[in-house]
Amino acid sequence: MDEILLNIETKETRCAHLRNGMLHDLIIERKNDRQTTGNIYKGYVSNILHNIQSAFIYITEGENGFIHISDIIENTQKFAEMFDMDFDLDYDISAIDAKSVSTQGQNLKIEQLLKPDQPVIVQVVKEAIGSKGARLTSKISIAGRYLVMLPNSPHRGVSKRIEDKAQRERLKRIIRSFDMPQNMGLICRTASQTASTEMLISEAQELFTTWHDIMEKFNSTPKAGLLYEESDIIKRTLITCVDKKFHRLLVDDYNIQQICKKMYAPYMVEHPLRIEYYRDKVPMFERFSVEREIEKSLRHKIWLSSGGYLYFEQTEAMHTIDVNSGRSKNTSREDVEENIVRINLEAAQEIARQLRIRNIGGLIICDFIDMRSKRNQRRVLDYLKECMREDSAKCTILGMSEFGLVEMTRQRSRGTLLQTIFMDCPYCSGAGLVKTHESVSIEIERELKKVINCGQHFAIKLLVHPELYKFLQIEDKAYLEEVAESLNARLEWEISDSVHMNSYTFLSSINLQPIEV
Repeated sequence: MDEILLNIETKETRCAHLRNGMLHDLIIERKNDRQTTGNIYKGYVSNILHNIQSAFIYITEGENGFIHISDIIENTQKFAEMFDMDFDLDYDISAIDAKSVSTQGQNLKIEQLLKPDQPVIVQVVKEAIGSKGARLTSKISIAGRYLVMLPNSPHRGVSKRIEDKAQRERLKRIIRSFDMPQNMGLICRTASQTASTEMLISEAQELFTTWHDIMEKFNSTPKAGLLYEESDIIKRTLITCVDKKFHRLLVDDYNIQQICKKMYAPYMVEHPLRIEYYRDKVPMFERFSVEREIEKSLRHKIWLSSGGYLYFEQTEAMHTIDVNSGRSKNTSREDVEENIVRINLEAAQEIARQLRIRNIGGLIICDFIDMRSKRNQRRVLDYLKECMREDSAKCTILGMSEFGLVEMTRQRSRGTLLQTIFMDCPYCSGAGLVKTHESVSIEIERELKKVINCGQHFAIKLLVHPELYKFLQIEDKAYLEEVAESLNARLEWEISDSVHMNSYTFLSSINLQPIEV
C-alpha cells in the first residue's frame, strides 16, 4: 500500500512516500530554496568560455547558470533519452543525430550562437548545487499532465512505457492531426494512454497558450527574470498520487488539504484517492516514524537487519557505499557464501532506498562483500538493478568487478539531504577532523621560538582556547614558559572561548597587538 504524508511548515514542506508503512522516498522543499528545475527564464549572456564551448547566463537565481553548446544545437537523441520517448519519425534517430551533431559540433562555435549581453530564453535542467550554478538548455519543454510541448523542436513521439500497440497508434494519430507550427513538437506521456482525445486536445491548447504567454513576457520584459514556473511541490505530489494510483494523501494542514481536494476534483474519475486531514496532537512524521528514518539517513552508518551495515562517504568526485558483515554470525563454513549473499541482497535493497531518501546523485561506487560465485554476483547485481527501477531519477548501473565493486550514476536534480539540512562545521570546515591538543602544543613551541628569535619580541602573551589551556596546564605550560625564559623572553597567558580550538595568537604584552613574523 502506497501513501504520501504532506507535512506543511512555515518555511518548509516535506513530502514522504510510504510503502507498506516504511519510508520509501522523501522530498524536502524550503521557501528560501525552492526548486527551479523546469523553470523558464529570460537571461543575459554574462561571459563565454571558448575553451569548453560554454557560456554563463545571468538568470537572477544566485550563481549564473551554465549552458554548453550541446544544449543549444539540435540533439534528438538527448530528447529521446530525457523523456524516455519513441519519436514518430521516418528516419533513424541515432544515425541522423550522430551525423548532424558531429557536423554542427565541428562547424559551429559557441561565439557564433551567443554574444555577451545577448538576451536568451533558457530552461533549468539541473538545480544549482553549492557554488555551482544551474545547468541550462535553450531546448525548451513545457510539461503537462498528458503531454510535453517542445516549442522549438519539431518532434512528435510517444512514451516507450506505453507498450500497448493499439494505444500507441491511437496517440500517434492524435498528435499527427494537431494543427501546430512546423517547428513545434509534442510528446505523449505515459499518463496519456488513459486520456480521451478531447482531454489531449484541451491540454495541447493550454500548453500552446502557456508558450504564447512566455514569449510575450520575454519580448516585453527588458530585465532578466522568471518567465514560467513549474508546478509547486503540492501540485506535483497530488499528480503523482493520481498517476501512480496511491492509496491515500495525508496532510497536516487543513487549508492545504482543502486546496488538494479542489485540485483533485478533475481527476476523481481516474483514481479514487483519499485526501485526509491529520488531526492527532503527535506530529505526523513522528507518528509514522518518518523523523526516525530521516535521522538514520543523516548518519554515515546504516545497520541492516541481517547484522551487516552500510557506510556512506562523500568525496569531491563521488559517493562511496561500503557493505560490511558487521555483527552477522555464520553457523558453518558451508553457509559463509550464502550468508554473504543474504547480506549483499539486503544491502542492495537498502542502498536503493537510501539513495532516494538522501537524494544522492552523480557517480556512486558500491563496495559489496566479496563473493566467489559468479552466479551470486549476478544475483546481487540483478537485484540492485531491480530495486533501482523504482527510482524516478534516471540511473545507470555497470557490471560488478572481481572485487565486488559496482559503478553507477544517478541523475542529480537537487541538493542532497545533507546539503539541505547541514552546513560545514566552522571548526573543521567540513573535514570532520580537528588537530589534537598535542599537535597544537608542538606548533606553539615552534612558533614561539620564531617569534622570539626572528621577530625579536620578548614580552609575549599567548591567546588560546580554554580546552587547549587545560591540556597545556597539565602537559606543556611550564615547559613553554621555560623555553621563553631560556631565550630571555617572558610568556604570559590569556584565555578566550571565542578562539578556535586549533588556533592561537601571539600578542605583545606591551600594546596587546597581534605579533606577525
